[in-house]
Amino acid sequence: MPDERSTTYRLTQVEAPSPAAPPDVAEPSPIPQAPPPARRRLSRKWLYGLLGLGAIALVALSFRPAPIPVDLATIERGDLKVTVDAEGKTRIRDRFVIAAPVAGRLARIDLDEGDLVDRGDIVARIDPLPLDAKVRSARARLQELQAEIAGVATLRPKQEALARARADIDAAIAAQAEANANIARARSRADQANRDLQRAIDLETTGAISRQQREDAELTVATRDRELEAAQRGGDRASAEVAAAREALTLLEAERSDPDYLLDVYRAQIASVEAELANLADEASRTTLTAPSSGQVLRIQQESARFVEAGTVLLELGNSGEMELVVDVLSTDAVKIAPGNEIAIAHWGGEGLLAAKVRYIEPSAFTEVSALGVEEQRVNVIADLIDPPPSLGDGYRVEAQIATWSGEDVLKVPLSAMFRCDEGWCTFVNIEGRAEKREIAIAQRNPFEAVVTS
Repeated sequence: MPDERSTTYRLTQVEAPSPAAPPDVAEPSPIPQAPPPARRRLSRKWLYGLLGLGAIALVALSFRPAPIPVDLATIERGDLKVTVDAEGKTRIRDRFVIAAPVAGRLARIDLDEGDLVDRGDIVARIDPLPLDAKVRSARARLQELQAEIAGVATLRPKQEALARARADIDAAIAAQAEANANIARARSRADQANRDLQRAIDLETTGAISRQQREDAELTVATRDRELEAAQRGGDRASAEVAAAREALTLLEAERSDPDYLLDVYRAQIASVEAELANLADEASRTTLTAPSSGQVLRIQQESARFVEAGTVLLELGNSGEMELVVDVLSTDAVKIAPGNEIAIAHWGGEGLLAAKVRYIEPSAFTEVSALGVEEQRVNVIADLIDPPPSLGDGYRVEAQIATWSGEDVLKVPLSAMFRCDEGWCTFVNIEGRAEKREIAIAQRNPFEAVVTS
C-alpha cells in the first residue's frame, strides 16, 4: 500500500513527455525552493503599515473643514428709496376725434400726420350739394303753401289735384318702406358691431388682441349706433310724410264743403317746412369742419375723397405739449402708490432720466396675461411728465420707477447678505475672521438694500 501511494503521487507530478524524448522516459520532478528569509517578510509589513497610515491621513485631511471665501460688505448709514418698477407709455392727454357730422362726399384732406393746426382752422370739407338740393325742395314747398293760402278763397279741388294727392300717398308709402328697410339694415349692423365688441372684449381679456383693436370695436359700435339713429330719423320723417300726404288728401276732399279750413292747415305746414329749412341750414353749416383746439394731427383715418356716412371718423388731433404717462402695475403694487409720488423715467430713448409725478390711479383694474401665461390684475397709474423733451411722442414705451418710500440717513444692509431664520431675518457678522450669526429687524426694502431697525 505505501508503494502504491508513492507511485500515484509521482504520476500526478510528472509532465507529459516531449516529442523528442523517448516515450518510456519521464521528466524529473521540480526541486522545491527554500522559503524567503525573515528579513524580507519584515520590510514588507512595514511598507504596508506606512501605506495604511498614509491613507488614513489622506482621509482625515479630506474631511477637515476648510475656510469658505465670502464677499464682505459694510453696514452703513445713507439714503434709501423704495420704488415700483414697471413699463409704461406716453399718450396725449386731450385727444380730439373729428367725425363727419352729416352724410356726404368728403373732399380730400390736404393735411399730413404731424402737421400743426390752430383752433378754428379748416381740417376737412364735405360737399353740401345734397343738402342744397333738399333746401331748394323745401323752399319750393314753402312757396307752394304760401300760394295756396293766397288762393284759398277761390280754391276748389280738382280731379287732377286729388289724383296727385293719392300719388303722393303712394310715393310716401314707398319711401316709408325704404326707410324701414334702412332701419332694419342699420339695426342689424349695430347688433353685429355689438357682438364684435363683446368678442373683442373677451379676446382682449385673454390677450389675443391689443387694446387698440378693442377700442376700434368700440368706435365701430358708436358709429353703427349713430347710423341706426339716422336711419330711425329717416323712418320718422317718412312716416310723417305718409301722414302728411294722407292728410293732404283728406283736406282736398274736405275743401268741397269748407275751403276756409285750409288756412290753418297751410299755416301749420308752412311752420313745418320752415323748421325743416332751419335744420337743413344747420346741417349745411356743419359741412366745413374746423379744429376744436390748437395742436397736432395725430392720425388721419380718411384721407382720400369718398362718400362718408354721418359719424365716420376722419382724423384725430391732440396737443403734443400736453403729454401724460400711463404705467400699468400689479394691483398689489398699486395700493402702495399715492397721488404726488415721484417717478423716474429711464430707457426712453434719450440720455439721462426724465421726471414725472403721479396724478391719479385708475379705480378699476383689468386682467392681463403675462409672458409666462399667468393672469394678472393690473391697474393704470396716470402721471404728468415734467419738462418732456420734444422728441418724446405719443405712444412711446418707457420704463418707470415709481417712488413709494424714501428715507435719509438710515442704517442699510445689502439684501443679498440676509436670509430667513425662525420668523425673522438674520445675517452673518465678521468677527476676527469667523462668521457669527446675528438676528436683525428690517423695515422698508428695495431689490438691493433694506433698512435695519434693530
